[in-house]
Amino acid sequence: MKNVGVSRKERISIQRLINFVRSNRRFDEVGAVACFIGFVRGYTEAKKRVKRLELEAYAERAERAFQAIADDVKSRPGVVEVLIHHIVGRLGVGEPILFVIVAGGSRKDVFPALVETVDRVKREATIWKKEVLASGKSYWVEYA
Repeated sequence: MKNVGVSRKERISIQRLINFVRSNRRFDEVGAVACFIGFVRGYTEAKKRVKRLELEAYAERAERAFQAIADDVKSRPGVVEVLIHHIVGRLGVGEPILFVIVAGGSRKDVFPALVETVDRVKREATIWKKEVLASGKSYWVEYA
């Protein structure tokens, strides 16, 4: 397992990610781990019922962006590890889409780093999202 990745939902779990963080040789410096898990919502911003999402990625480019983000955030004082894993494919309501984990010395180190990492993934990743509504209508939306 790597610290960043684009994968199908069957290949990733929160437990595997936590185990990866705990295997870091610097884990004895860690006093806090913060985690963000993004899920498929049941409604659009316009309150229309969602049936599923279809997510696609230019995997190599997305993983390069994830690695650059992780390396940048990990270079901050107090941050020991940053993991970014994005799920692609067909996902139903309630299924996870994005996992971001930041491990560091304290909550004061990890919370700001977590927020920044999630925001940057949304801005910088080469990911496309198609919303399929319960009505059968579907359309591509900006990934943000």
